[in-house]
Amino acid sequence: MSEIIVVTSGKGGVGKTTTSASIACGLARRGKRVAVLDFDVGLRNLDLVMGCERRVVYDFVNVINGDCTLKQALIKDKRIDSLFVLAASQTRDKEALSREGVRRVLDELIADGFDYIVCDSPAGIEKGAHLAMYFADRAIVVVNPEVSSVRDSDRILGLLASKTERAEKGESPVKEHLLLTRYSPRRVGSGEMMSVDDVKEILGIEVIGVIPESPDVLSASNAGTPVILNSESDAAMAYEDAVARLLGDTVPLRFLEERKRGFLARVFGG
Repeated sequence: MSEIIVVTSGKGGVGKTTTSASIACGLARRGKRVAVLDFDVGLRNLDLVMGCERRVVYDFVNVINGDCTLKQALIKDKRIDSLFVLAASQTRDKEALSREGVRRVLDELIADGFDYIVCDSPAGIEKGAHLAMYFADRAIVVVNPEVSSVRDSDRILGLLASKTERAEKGESPVKEHLLLTRYSPRRVGSGEMMSVDDVKEILGIEVIGVIPESPDVLSASNAGTPVILNSESDAAMAYEDAVARLLGDTVPLRFLEERKRGFLARVFGG
């Protein structure tokens, strides 16, 4: 049975697209058939992070408008056979998406046997973000551990509870997961950043992952490779843990404490 996952946040720049790409890759590497869709019409970043920007011929809006078939627009990942990308349009505005059009695309992906459909949402509460979450079964709410990001995400939780298809039909609610990004135990210890427990207490949802602050994330995005594919990176390991939890495994949280430096590192400043 297919499951639709929206990756969302109230604030921009918190790592939604990085998360969408890594979660989609992680699921596909575990043998799932996965499509990841970019709802950020007018900006289009998912194809860059996935490293397939030169292969975009047709996009999400082309499919909705009937300019091409869904199969023509889906881009098969070169690294993982069961992973596909649907890019957003760079030349249209967000009004180009319609609820009926999005429903048709999702229905076709479900009929085609995709196990997971990951919807990479724009930030905030405008039309593209609303459509990305409207049909969701699960939501991964991406938060930086700072007051403005947490406050804006609280608004998103309100929309998930009241403005989705499940809410309108009185069905079981969208299952919400909290994912913290750019987490720095050092800054938490110095009081510059909220702790995992602080964020969890305010938002009231379970933590599915804590992604440590890491230069690997930017390097991977610039290289067009989802960071989860960098097996040496702490961020990759944290995303792998999040995927495991999403699939129902019990995995302890890591990277919550500052790494102790060895004697030579302390002496020589490494």
